[in-house]
Amino acid sequence: MSSEGASLHHRLPGDLTPVDLERLLWGAVVLALAADVATTFVGLHLGLSESNPAARGAIEGYGVGGMLALKAFAVGVGLVCRLLLEQVYRPIVPAGLAVPWLAAALLNVYTIATVL
Repeated sequence: MSSEGASLHHRLPGDLTPVDLERLLWGAVVLALAADVATTFVGLHLGLSESNPAARGAIEGYGVGGMLALKAFAVGVGLVCRLLLEQVYRPIVPAGLAVPWLAAALLNVYTIATVL
């Protein structure tokens, strides 16, 4: 195996740059966060319970504001950690926020559908 002619340029398919990907993923964070919060509160309204102990405590103590503060804290940690990464690796931060929140929203929708 030879590394002659190998390039270290970080290009994504379709001329999508890491900066473009990061912007797209931050949009996904906003949508996933909103979907998670909305479906959580719909589920709670239907009598379901929050399974995440941190979120449950925030909601029980402070309602929607507590849940939003918890999400804002997570985004803030992500923004600080993002600065520690080279630009090419920064999209991992919003992906790391959006993926679990989207998964939680989908699980919430499934759980809500089982009780309707």
